[in-house]
Amino acid sequence: MIGLLIATIYIMAKLIFINTKEEKELSDGSPLVECCEEAGVPFACTEGVCGTCVVEVVEGMENLSDFTQEERDFLGDPGKERLACQCKIKGGCVKLIF
Repeated sequence: MIGLLIATIYIMAKLIFINTKEEKELSDGSPLVECCEEAGVPFACTEGVCGTCVVEVVEGMENLSDFTQEERDFLGDPGKERLACQCKIKGGCVKLIF
């Protein structure tokens, strides 16, 4: 009898920082904070009230979590900007500028 080996391929989500040309892989559903901080995005309060961590989403907005109330309060109507301290990546690829 021949045994079968079934491999599961798990594709990680990816953040691409346009201005530094860095690419970071992270698990689906992960917050952006750690990867963004490692890439050089400045942080202060990490609670969504100071705006220090504003990033521009160049591509892949649909791959991020919904806007939080804190983001709506600080940024106003949803556009291309997000607060890195409030976002999670759902999967796929997201390109950012900071």
